[in-house]
Amino acid sequence: MRRITKVLIPNRGEIACRILRTLERMNIPGVAVYHAVDEDTPAVQMAAEKIEITGATPVSAYLDIEQIIHACKQTGADAVHPGFGFLAENADFARRLEQENILFIGPLPGVIDLMGNKVAAREFCIEHEFPLAPSVTRTEDDHGFIAAISQIGLPVLIKAAAGGGGKGMQTVRHMDELEQAVQLAGAEALRFFNSSEVYAERYVERARHIEVQVVADHHGNVIHLGERECSVQRRFQKIIEESPAPCLAPGLGRAICDTAVEIARKAGYRNAGTVEFLLAPDNRFYFLEMNTRLQVEHPVTEMVTGVDLVELQIRIARGEPLPLTQDQVISDGHAVECRLYSEDPDNGFTPSTGQLLAYRMPSGENIRVEDGFAEGMAVTSAFDPMLAKLIVHGKTREAAIEQGIKALNNTLVLGVATNTDYLGRILAHKSFQAGDIHTGFIREFEADLAPPALTARESSLLLAAAALSSREFTDQAFRVPEPYNLLGDWRN
Repeated sequence: MRRITKVLIPNRGEIACRILRTLERMNIPGVAVYHAVDEDTPAVQMAAEKIEITGATPVSAYLDIEQIIHACKQTGADAVHPGFGFLAENADFARRLEQENILFIGPLPGVIDLMGNKVAAREFCIEHEFPLAPSVTRTEDDHGFIAAISQIGLPVLIKAAAGGGGKGMQTVRHMDELEQAVQLAGAEALRFFNSSEVYAERYVERARHIEVQVVADHHGNVIHLGERECSVQRRFQKIIEESPAPCLAPGLGRAICDTAVEIARKAGYRNAGTVEFLLAPDNRFYFLEMNTRLQVEHPVTEMVTGVDLVELQIRIARGEPLPLTQDQVISDGHAVECRLYSEDPDNGFTPSTGQLLAYRMPSGENIRVEDGFAEGMAVTSAFDPMLAKLIVHGKTREAAIEQGIKALNNTLVLGVATNTDYLGRILAHKSFQAGDIHTGFIREFEADLAPPALTARESSLLLAAAALSSREFTDQAFRVPEPYNLLGDWRN
């Protein structure tokens, strides 16, 4: 057992707020670190203690390992919860904390190394005979790599070995595209992950993305908290997740979950993690990767199981055994999460920046909002464009979807373009409601998901609103010319 007296969170936004809420409930002081651009954010305002970090860019500040360790020493924090992103899956960071006798609330560094590199993780699965889609690893000889890819057949995905979040990924359907795709994926991987290592994996058409939440303690106990459906994606990034996964063949969900538990057990995993799978239309499933951290979509699991995953992470890190067995894990109802992004879905999902002139999130029974913004704040290009996560719960999937549509209709964000209406159209789509979803859902139903045409009245109202919000227009329309501007109040 190890005592935790103060936890530092080297993160920002909604996940920092999320961790702080659990720490407050557990009566553990939390420390927020922040770059100057985040000084007035809700996470910094929530924290009982805060410390500024600096860097050439805001992102570089949150990635500065030595500065984070120095912040721990300055504040007396004896544990770190990394959240997700930034340093969450950085084995070197976990090792440095270990050297400084600061507890890392997450898995051991060696497991982060093993599962953080997709090629090493795949080799591990081959060794232990876990199911994998046909794949080939890039060597120094690109011509040999391309020749090996042709042997497993097209289409393929070129993927970054150290990557995630859709970065360093290229889909190849024709051989004449292959060489350029390999170069592009390698260059993007180097830019985002400081490693140009890539591999190729057979692309499964109309596949589903199913992941399993696993937790493991330091006493040999490993369990799962059910599966999540994460197939609705744009640019290989999830935008809608739900739990449990709909329309699985009898016994298939259990088989996937049991495989995830065995992968975690064989890897010597500790703490909370997620094992991701690709589910083919023929019901065969293949290991994709393991995320050695808390996932963005963890709230849907919490909504159906009633388990606070952050609290569980902290208790495991302290050395406590899991408080429940597999038989005690109960999934109640259905939960759906929608990721609200400041982006324009009708323009290639281009990120949108600006000031939040109005920001109103829905509330009520069975509605949960995770965010790190407030009205008046600026949305910049410095970070990921996600504004909030809207999570709803219902007794059935149909009830959860209906609740989600209502919640999205009660969401108001002005000042930046958002995908709020787009998410509503997905939830209302007949194929989504039928559970007929796959990773190409958005591409297949692109025309269906486009916004409906505006009526003449709606167009006129929008033009009038745009004109009245334009400083250039109002200054000209309402400027009183000389000499009348000297006469005071007057009417024409």
